[in-house]
Amino acid sequence: MTQQPTPGDLPALPEGRIQGRHDFADLVRLALQTAAREGWPHIVLSDPDFGDWPLGERVVIDALNAWAARGRKLQFLAMDFDRLREQHPRLVQWRTTWAHIVEAHACRSVSDGELPSAIWSGGWTMERLDIGHCLMVASRRPERRTQLQERLRACWQQGSPAFPATVLGL
Repeated sequence: MTQQPTPGDLPALPEGRIQGRHDFADLVRLALQTAAREGWPHIVLSDPDFGDWPLGERVVIDALNAWAARGRKLQFLAMDFDRLREQHPRLVQWRTTWAHIVEAHACRSVSDGELPSAIWSGGWTMERLDIGHCLMVASRRPERRTQLQERLRACWQQGSPAFPATVLGL
Protein backbone atom coordinates (compact mmCIF):
# COMPACT_ATOMS: atom_id res chain seq x y z
CA MET A 1 0.00 0.00 0.00
CA THR A 2 1.38 3.39 -0.95
CA GLN A 3 1.36 6.20 1.54
CA GLN A 4 -0.69 9.26 0.63
CA PRO A 5 1.34 12.45 0.25
CA THR A 6 1.09 15.05 2.95
CA PRO A 7 -0.08 18.51 1.84
CA GLY A 8 3.49 19.88 1.90
CA ASP A 9 4.85 17.29 -0.51
CA LEU A 10 2.08 17.21 -3.12
CA PRO A 11 3.23 17.17 -6.72
CA ALA A 12 2.20 20.06 -8.94
CA LEU A 13 -1.08 19.70 -10.80
CA PRO A 14 -0.35 18.49 -14.33
CA GLU A 15 -1.22 20.21 -17.57
CA GLY A 16 -1.92 18.69 -20.96
CA ARG A 17 -3.56 15.48 -22.11
CA ILE A 18 -3.82 12.60 -19.67
CA GLN A 19 -5.46 9.23 -20.19
CA GLY A 20 -6.51 6.35 -17.98
CA ARG A 21 -8.92 5.55 -15.17
CA HIS A 22 -6.19 5.25 -12.56
CA ASP A 23 -4.72 8.61 -13.63
CA PHE A 24 -8.19 10.16 -13.49
CA ALA A 25 -8.80 8.99 -9.92
CA ASP A 26 -5.31 10.14 -8.88
CA LEU A 27 -5.94 13.53 -10.49
CA VAL A 28 -9.23 14.02 -8.61
CA ARG A 29 -7.47 13.21 -5.32
CA LEU A 30 -4.53 15.51 -6.13
CA ALA A 31 -6.80 18.37 -7.22
CA LEU A 32 -8.77 18.31 -3.98
CA GLN A 33 -5.62 18.03 -1.88
CA THR A 34 -4.17 20.97 -3.81
CA ALA A 35 -7.40 22.93 -3.28
CA ALA A 36 -6.98 22.43 0.46
CA ARG A 37 -3.30 23.38 0.42
CA GLU A 38 -3.81 26.47 -1.74
CA GLY A 39 -7.18 27.51 -0.31
CA TRP A 40 -9.14 27.60 -3.55
CA PRO A 41 -12.22 29.73 -2.85
CA HIS A 42 -14.52 28.11 -5.44
CA ILE A 43 -14.62 24.62 -6.92
CA VAL A 44 -17.08 23.09 -9.38
CA LEU A 45 -17.29 19.31 -9.71
CA SER A 46 -19.34 18.20 -12.69
CA ASP A 47 -20.17 14.76 -14.08
CA PRO A 48 -23.26 12.95 -15.36
CA ASP A 49 -23.36 10.74 -12.23
CA PHE A 50 -19.93 10.72 -10.45
CA GLY A 51 -19.98 6.92 -10.60
CA ASP A 52 -16.26 6.52 -11.27
CA TRP A 53 -14.97 9.41 -9.14
CA PRO A 54 -13.14 8.50 -5.89
CA LEU A 55 -15.32 10.87 -3.86
CA GLY A 56 -16.06 8.41 -1.06
CA GLU A 57 -12.44 7.69 -0.22
CA ARG A 58 -11.10 8.80 3.13
CA VAL A 59 -8.25 10.76 1.50
CA VAL A 60 -10.77 12.76 -0.56
CA ILE A 61 -12.95 13.49 2.47
CA ASP A 62 -9.85 14.50 4.45
CA ALA A 63 -8.91 16.89 1.63
CA LEU A 64 -12.43 18.34 1.54
CA ASN A 65 -12.39 18.78 5.33
CA ALA A 66 -9.05 20.59 5.08
CA TRP A 67 -10.39 22.76 2.25
CA ALA A 68 -13.77 23.65 3.80
CA ALA A 69 -13.92 27.04 5.51
CA ARG A 70 -15.99 30.19 5.70
CA GLY A 71 -16.21 31.92 2.34
CA ARG A 72 -15.54 28.77 0.31
CA LYS A 73 -18.00 27.40 -2.22
CA LEU A 74 -18.34 23.95 -3.79
CA GLN A 75 -20.83 23.33 -6.57
CA PHE A 76 -21.85 19.89 -7.83
CA LEU A 77 -23.46 19.43 -11.24
CA ALA A 78 -24.86 16.06 -12.34
CA MET A 79 -27.60 14.65 -14.50
CA ASP A 80 -28.66 12.65 -11.45
CA PHE A 81 -27.22 12.20 -7.94
CA ASP A 82 -28.59 8.71 -7.17
CA ARG A 83 -25.35 6.91 -8.02
CA LEU A 84 -23.31 9.39 -6.00
CA ARG A 85 -25.54 8.80 -2.96
CA GLU A 86 -25.27 5.01 -3.32
CA GLN A 87 -21.53 4.79 -3.93
CA HIS A 88 -20.14 7.60 -1.78
CA PRO A 89 -21.74 7.60 1.70
CA ARG A 90 -18.76 9.45 3.23
CA LEU A 91 -19.28 12.29 0.76
CA VAL A 92 -23.01 12.35 1.54
CA GLN A 93 -22.16 12.74 5.25
CA TRP A 94 -19.56 15.41 4.47
CA ARG A 95 -22.12 17.28 2.36
CA THR A 96 -24.50 17.27 5.35
CA THR A 97 -21.85 18.71 7.64
CA TRP A 98 -20.81 21.42 5.20
CA ALA A 99 -24.25 22.22 3.74
CA HIS A 100 -23.65 25.95 4.10
CA ILE A 101 -20.85 25.93 1.49
CA VAL A 102 -22.19 23.27 -0.91
CA GLU A 103 -24.71 23.72 -3.70
CA ALA A 104 -25.86 21.08 -6.16
CA HIS A 105 -27.93 21.14 -9.32
CA ALA A 106 -29.35 18.27 -11.33
CA CYS A 107 -29.19 19.01 -15.03
CA ARG A 108 -31.73 16.51 -16.32
CA SER A 109 -32.73 18.66 -19.30
CA VAL A 110 -29.27 18.96 -20.86
CA SER A 111 -28.62 16.64 -23.75
CA ASP A 112 -26.34 13.64 -23.43
CA GLY A 113 -22.72 14.73 -23.62
CA GLU A 114 -23.51 18.39 -22.95
CA LEU A 115 -22.73 18.22 -19.21
CA PRO A 116 -18.94 18.29 -18.79
CA SER A 117 -17.14 15.77 -16.63
CA ALA A 118 -14.80 18.27 -15.05
CA ILE A 119 -13.17 20.02 -12.15
CA TRP A 120 -13.13 23.81 -12.39
CA SER A 121 -11.34 26.28 -10.15
CA GLY A 122 -10.18 29.83 -10.65
CA GLY A 123 -6.63 28.69 -11.41
CA TRP A 124 -6.78 25.16 -12.88
CA THR A 125 -9.21 22.91 -14.70
CA MET A 126 -9.51 19.29 -15.71
CA GLU A 127 -12.06 18.05 -18.21
CA ARG A 128 -12.65 14.52 -19.42
CA LEU A 129 -13.10 14.80 -23.16
CA ASP A 130 -13.96 11.10 -23.47
CA ILE A 131 -15.44 9.51 -20.34
CA GLY A 132 -15.36 5.98 -21.77
CA HIS A 133 -11.64 6.11 -22.53
CA CYS A 134 -10.93 8.48 -19.63
CA LEU A 135 -9.15 10.99 -21.87
CA MET A 136 -8.65 14.27 -20.01
CA VAL A 137 -7.11 17.63 -20.54
CA ALA A 138 -5.80 19.66 -17.61
CA SER A 139 -4.92 23.31 -17.95
CA ARG A 140 -4.11 26.57 -16.22
CA ARG A 141 -4.77 28.56 -19.40
CA PRO A 142 -7.28 31.38 -18.73
CA GLU A 143 -9.13 30.85 -22.02
CA ARG A 144 -9.74 27.14 -21.27
CA ARG A 145 -10.90 27.98 -17.73
CA THR A 146 -13.26 30.66 -19.06
CA GLN A 147 -14.73 28.41 -21.76
CA LEU A 148 -15.32 25.60 -19.29
CA GLN A 149 -16.79 28.02 -16.74
CA GLU A 150 -19.25 29.33 -19.32
CA ARG A 151 -20.39 25.81 -20.25
CA LEU A 152 -20.75 24.86 -16.58
CA ARG A 153 -22.70 28.07 -15.86
CA ALA A 154 -25.08 27.33 -18.75
CA CYS A 155 -25.72 23.82 -17.40
CA TRP A 156 -26.18 25.21 -13.88
CA GLN A 157 -28.81 27.65 -15.14
CA GLN A 158 -30.67 24.83 -16.90
CA GLY A 159 -30.57 22.67 -13.77
CA SER A 160 -32.50 22.72 -10.54
CA PRO A 161 -31.47 22.27 -6.90
CA ALA A 162 -30.72 18.65 -6.01
CA PHE A 163 -28.64 16.46 -3.66
CA PRO A 164 -30.04 18.10 -0.51
CA ALA A 165 -28.05 18.01 2.71
CA THR A 166 -30.88 16.20 4.46
CA VAL A 167 -33.67 14.01 3.21
CA LEU A 168 -36.96 14.54 5.00
CA GLY A 169 -39.26 11.57 5.25
CA LEU A 170 -42.66 10.89 6.72
